[in-house]
This record gives sequence, C-alpha cells and structure tokens, in this order.
Amino acid sequence: MSMFSIFGVSGSAVSAQSQRLNVVASNLANADAVAGPDGQGYRSRQVVFETVRMGTEAASGVKVRSIQESKEPLRRVHNPMHPSADAEGYVTQSNVNPVEEMVNMISASRSYQNNVEVMNTAKSLLLKTLQMGQ
Repeated sequence: MSMFSIFGVSGSAVSAQSQRLNVVASNLANADAVAGPDGQGYRSRQVVFETVRMGTEAASGVKVRSIQESKEPLRRVHNPMHPSADAEGYVTQSNVNPVEEMVNMISASRSYQNNVEVMNTAKSLLLKTLQMGQ
C-alpha cells in the first residue's frame, strides 16, 4: 500500500463519519418530536457502513451503504393535557433514545478525529521524506 492510498482510506472514513454525525444530529433534534395527526412519529435512523476497495491496491475504505429506520415502537407517554393526546390521554413520541445517540455521537466524533490525525501524520511523513531529498 502506498503512502498516498492512506489519504483515500482515511478520507473515505472521514466522509462516512461525517454522514453518521449528521444522522445522529437529526435523531437528537427529533428526540422529543410528537407524532402528527396520522399517528406517524419520527423514527430514529442508523447508518450502515460497507467496505469498499480503494483502486487496484490492497487498501479498503468505507462508505455509507444505507441509512435505516429503527423498527422499535414509538414511545407512548401519558399526558392528557397535551393537545396531541389521544382519547386515552397518551401522546405518541419518537423512539429516539438520547443517551444512545450521545454515545453514538461521541464514537463518530472520535473516529472522525482519529482519521484526520492519520491524514495529518501521513502528510507530515511525506513532507519529511521530501525534505530528506533536498
């Protein structure tokens, strides 16, 4: 694997983690969303990654294969005073678990930072190599 393929591998990971962070942000923004009149509420989404070959070399990167909606049931909270409450006094809310999403956000953020650090280290090594040739 050449030094330049490191940028392709880390770049693909940075792009994938960026999409993951966007999905987590969307989930957190809708954590307390209430279902509409049709009863359909916001369902949390998760990013599914897949491995991809990087050119003709033995390097593999990552890309987002899909973004899947959770199959978990929506939360029903008893709040008869809420304007969206049903006849029994329950309000249907999203199935987003804010604690899980925060953990997911920290994980994605650290993966993003680690891959940026890999690219910075590779850049530094390449610059040192060029300086040796002077």
